Amino acid sequence: MTAITYAPLEAPQWPLLNKFYRSHQSSMKAVKDAQLWVARGDEIIAGLCLRTQAHGFWLTGLFVAPLSRKQGVAAALVNRAVTACDGPVWLFCDPELQGFYEGLGFTLEAELPQALHERLVRYQRNKAMIALGIGL
Repeated sequence: MTAITYAPLEAPQWPLLNKFYRSHQSSMKAVKDAQLWVARGDEIIAGLCLRTQAHGFWLTGLFVAPLSRKQGVAAALVNRAVTACDGPVWLFCDPELQGFYEGLGFTLEAELPQALHERLVRYQRNKAMIALGIGL
């Protein structure tokens, strides 16, 4: 088995993350204006996006390939990406994932940058979502 590496994806390679998401029928999308992080062995097995927001970052698009789940890949990828951030990191998630993110040091976040607060309110109209933050 190839060792897993966790690192930012260089700008010219950003389409690889979208290809990964599509190959797993994920609705996640990598965007050019974000820091893209991946976990890979022989190929990409997980990815996430860190988008600049206010004085920090908004973590989106965390997805792990089904065969690589329950092996600590998501936790390792999030930890590496967040550690590299200069500023706070926020994310939105289903309340069922709160324990996972709290285990990584995130806490319930009552105060969000205005743009993220507005987005969360919109998302909450259609599904249960909570906001968490770290490095605040």
